[in-house]
Amino acid sequence: MNKPGTVYIIGAGPGDPGLITVRGAECLGRADVVVYDYLVSGEILRSASPDARLVYVGKIGGRHNIAQEDLNQILVDEALKGNTVARLKGGDPFIFGRGGEEAECLQKAGIPFEVVPGVTSAIAAPAYAGIPLTHRAFTSTVAFVTGHEDPAKNESAIDWRGISTIGTLVFLMGVKNLPRITARLIENGRDPATPAALIRWGTTPDQETLTGTLGDIAALAEEQHFSPPALCVVGEVVSLRGSLAWFEKKPLFGKGVVITRPERQAEELAALLRERGARVISFPTIEIVPPADCGDLDRAIADIEQYDWIVFTSANGVRSFFERFSALRGDIRDLKGIRICTIGPATRACVEGYHIPVDLVPDEYLSEGVVEAFEKRDIQGTKILLPRAEIAGDVISAGLSAMGARVDVAVAYRTVSPGGDGSEIRALMEKGTVDVLTFTSPSTVHNFMDMVGEKEAIPDNVRIACIGPVTENACREAGLRVDIMQGPYSIPGLVEAIEKYLMQE
Repeated sequence: MNKPGTVYIIGAGPGDPGLITVRGAECLGRADVVVYDYLVSGEILRSASPDARLVYVGKIGGRHNIAQEDLNQILVDEALKGNTVARLKGGDPFIFGRGGEEAECLQKAGIPFEVVPGVTSAIAAPAYAGIPLTHRAFTSTVAFVTGHEDPAKNESAIDWRGISTIGTLVFLMGVKNLPRITARLIENGRDPATPAALIRWGTTPDQETLTGTLGDIAALAEEQHFSPPALCVVGEVVSLRGSLAWFEKKPLFGKGVVITRPERQAEELAALLRERGARVISFPTIEIVPPADCGDLDRAIADIEQYDWIVFTSANGVRSFFERFSALRGDIRDLKGIRICTIGPATRACVEGYHIPVDLVPDEYLSEGVVEAFEKRDIQGTKILLPRAEIAGDVISAGLSAMGARVDVAVAYRTVSPGGDGSEIRALMEKGTVDVLTFTSPSTVHNFMDMVGEKEAIPDNVRIACIGPVTENACREAGLRVDIMQGPYSIPGLVEAIEKYLMQE
């Protein structure tokens, strides 16, 4: 019989993917099977191993996808097969998360398990809404209460008279029962004028906060169709929201921005957008793959000592070159004496990640800028290697050759379509979830249009942002207008331009 695998009961946090703990992410990354809930962020799931099997066991508004008993059995069965299992739960596993029941089941079955605490929405959502749960000027007591007790109970197990005297109350999963909750608190002596707030989808770009009083918050929620998932905060600390709200004031809060870059290259853009409060929508339209024929690149690497310069025009070119270089030669010291030029700072950072200094970066991050930068140098008779994409312009190679350099162009990678259709992104655009489409290369434009169909699929209110005139031309050739263009042509510049444009609308 196989030795059973370990089950990690992990708190994924309240929604913001940055709030999962380091330990939680570490255990998730090593799992063979990931069993996850409805409230777990899709961004967090991307931290799982590409080989991991994902099993959805969530529920929406009380409608179970799978019974708890069956869920418990899934954990046991998978562990008995020898799999390492990540049981990924929204918030904290033990704060109204039924993690205790799952741990008991594993213990009885003799399955080793570990509980990884998570940031509960009871703390995080109020913090993101600008509501401190305790404050010296208001209260030093706080209680967390379920707003959805076991329906099999004949009587409430909540001490309504006792909790009514506590400074701050946080009710989780209580939107449907809000009229009863507020009535019981008032019946037991809580002032109807006590400030109250509902926070929906806390810590995410979809966060909504509704404020009122204990006496009217239920009516306001019904009037505005305030639906789960949400929590309710009752207490004088709610009055601090007016001055302490910070998350919803971020410049791109709630704006949906689509990233069409490959996921491997999307991290910087996604991080900068999230930092400004945007809803990041990943829709990769290209994949980076090795060239069909590596002959030219292999020959250049085999005789690398002949080159005076290597010019990199993208981070993809850098990574592809060094992956091949490592496979064929392995010793980075073989590049000693060869000077490096990169088209811009992002490509420079990628080269420097291999602990290699960069000698030249043009003032203008374009192919023309590279040529102009070399015009200030005597390159007559020098040998230059240009590792690049299979399909690329000849501006650099022609320009440097015209100055007397001997330029070898070597295909280092290809961009291909990841396949699939654009039904999901079309649905999001029709729903109004998308505010900006971003394009960072002509291939992202071409493949996006192939996947979504005609340009009419893009609503007029969706703005188009792109990097550089080459990408801009590809957009216009596809019949798309370009709303946002920036200088310098870099990822930070693109984000800054998006922010500036949307704040002026």
